[in-house]
Amino acid sequence: MSHRTLRIRQFILLAAIFFAAILPAQPDLNAAKVDRNVVFGMYSGLALLMDVYYPENPNGYGIIHITGSNWSRRFSYDARMINHNRHVKMQGEALVAAGYTLFSINHRAAPRFTYPAAVEDAQRAVRFIRYHANKYEINPERIGAIGGSSGGHLVCMLGVLNGTEIPADDTPINRMSSKVQCVIANAAPTSFLEGTNGDSFLGFVRRDRPSTIEYKIAQEASPIFHVSPDDPPILLVHGDADEIVPLWHSQNMYKKLIEMNVVAKLHVVEGGAHGPGLVDTPRWKSEFVSWMDEHLKSK
Repeated sequence: MSHRTLRIRQFILLAAIFFAAILPAQPDLNAAKVDRNVVFGMYSGLALLMDVYYPENPNGYGIIHITGSNWSRRFSYDARMINHNRHVKMQGEALVAAGYTLFSINHRAAPRFTYPAAVEDAQRAVRFIRYHANKYEINPERIGAIGGSSGGHLVCMLGVLNGTEIPADDTPINRMSSKVQCVIANAAPTSFLEGTNGDSFLGFVRRDRPSTIEYKIAQEASPIFHVSPDDPPILLVHGDADEIVPLWHSQNMYKKLIEMNVVAKLHVVEGGAHGPGLVDTPRWKSEFVSWMDEHLKSK
């Protein structure tokens, strides 16, 4: 084998390794344009980043996407970004194709950052998007949210919290409401008072005594305890074979939403396990578009 041939083969091998690493990190949603790594906040020198996917034929509405991550990332400087994940394509591509501008965000994560960091970052993202609605050419009064697993928990929180919780740094962006007007949550944890789900997110394990601070924090971090009649329409999708986040999370959340006269729907996927594959079918992608079309576009 000639030296030149060897060099060519080495180049091809290195290129293959490079693109294998890059492609999963940069989800391709067939958008008309993508703005990568937009800074929507700066926490003590740590930049909060999001990717903005613009549709070919925009309908004037924006949707925030939060991927599942178990609310966690490694300590390493090379830790993978939360929104560099196939969830973005699975849950967001059909929405972009339907004309929605998609904002896929990162957030502070455990174990370095525990509750309420991720919730506050998600709220900051909504406030930033709403404040810059003219730039993104979307309706600031009608913003939707979609997410799965831990991302499902965070989008539920964006729907059920009041949205008027003002951070200490009361800037013009932070004075905007962080409440969204339509939610889709897949396999979302909705209560931290049962089971062990969310220990790293909360930063502690024991929370079984109502008199403790830990119990009160776990309750405060649980979407089900914030449901009120003014909450937006919420679509819940959950597999009945989910061993990571049991089905009862969505069943109990749905029951609470109905009790409070909130527009809600629960789809139970027969045999569905936990993970992005739960909704990676044409049926669910069409269902997501229909839900947003019906409930986000109309007041």
